[in-house]
Amino acid sequence: MAAEDDSDIPDSGAVFTFGKSKFADNLPNKFWVRNDRVRDVACGDEHTALVAETGRVFTFGSNDWGQLGLGTSKTADRPSCIKSLKTEKVKLVACGRVHTIVATESGKLYSFGANGEGQLGVEDSPASNVPKCIDSLVEQQYRMLAAGADHSVALTEDGAVFVWGGGSEGQLGLGGKTECPDPEELQIEDVVTCISCGYYHTALVTESGDLYTFGESEGGKLGLGDDPDETDTPQKVDIPEKVISVACGGSHTLAVTESGNVYTFGDGASGQLGHGTHFLQISTPRKLNINFKVKYASCGESHSSLISDKGQLYTFGDGRHGKLALGQESFSNQFIPLRVKRFSKFTVQKVMCGGCHMICLAKPNREDDNQFSSDDELIGEPKLNGMLNHSLRADGSIDLNNSVTARDRRRKTNESFKNDLNRTLPPLAGAHKVPSEHLHQTVPAPKSRRIESAPLQKQP
Repeated sequence: MAAEDDSDIPDSGAVFTFGKSKFADNLPNKFWVRNDRVRDVACGDEHTALVAETGRVFTFGSNDWGQLGLGTSKTADRPSCIKSLKTEKVKLVACGRVHTIVATESGKLYSFGANGEGQLGVEDSPASNVPKCIDSLVEQQYRMLAAGADHSVALTEDGAVFVWGGGSEGQLGLGGKTECPDPEELQIEDVVTCISCGYYHTALVTESGDLYTFGESEGGKLGLGDDPDETDTPQKVDIPEKVISVACGGSHTLAVTESGNVYTFGDGASGQLGHGTHFLQISTPRKLNINFKVKYASCGESHSSLISDKGQLYTFGDGRHGKLALGQESFSNQFIPLRVKRFSKFTVQKVMCGGCHMICLAKPNREDDNQFSSDDELIGEPKLNGMLNHSLRADGSIDLNNSVTARDRRRKTNESFKNDLNRTLPPLAGAHKVPSEHLHQTVPAPKSRRIESAPLQKQP
């Protein structure tokens, strides 16, 4: 990968995009919010959400079911602020396959996107393209949010877990209850400290360091061995160390321990387990053979990422679309964790893997101070058409600083994306409106069209 000019990145850091992100024509890129540090990011199958320090929420990517919350179903190829949430200060966000949930500092939960299985936790409607408050939950403070293909999970500051949405595979942990349109508290004897959702499975970590999983068991993604007897209620996974966090992918799971070790299990056909080519499927936890300590892990559909205790990023698994950030010419699968050289001069703070993309928050390792304009705008560095230096005004119009036209900045696409899971998911293709009872089975193809955005400046 060619050397990058990162001198203009503020000390607070930037958001880096890799893979099929819709931003910057799907090329590896970066942007940041002026005078407003990004504090949280989340990835769905083909959409992204981020929360800034001031509580504003920005979304971009595919939007066929309104999962961007922008009041429309048009694709957004640049971060766009959800104006209807400006009266709230958002602190957390999570993206499911085609839905999104956010938590506010006032203790409310909002959701938007597909709702065919009740994953929004609101009234029975196929979808919502604007944020809806989940009124059935009392206002309380939340520590974490998680979302799967058609279910949602929220963890309160007190360690209680609420689940809702589709539970046909046991991913709600409520036993034989397969439908739960209203949030219901999951009964756990211990205080929960971490939650994560795969497409059709869920995992949680307790204060005592135990890991529990439930939901679809195919491929060994629950870590309970071959053909476990019970999978629709939380089952303890046998790991010989105290677990502090967990990450669920499409068909695999990663657990990080207090000592900095990582245990992986599930399907590893694309290398997402990190054990080389000799272990392509594991039904019980196996420790990664790495020479660094891990403080954070994230899983996408079929790829994984780790942040070391020194703030360096490692990735492995499915390399399609360049989502492993290993170079614009490196799209092959990686079966062991490889260090991402792009961040050799950065401290990576958070990474989130989606269906076919990856988003990172990273700060440059330098001592010099930089001064920036007080303008409230997003800064980016897309490499479209060779040279761009555009600024989007508040009304969505474009201020051109060179001769490239707005038409040249758009990318028309109408492609289908097929998920490769043990449980077969259909391609993202089909009619725009689908009866709610079939919403989890057929998702329409993205339609690329630019929408009104928050002010954005792109650097050449």
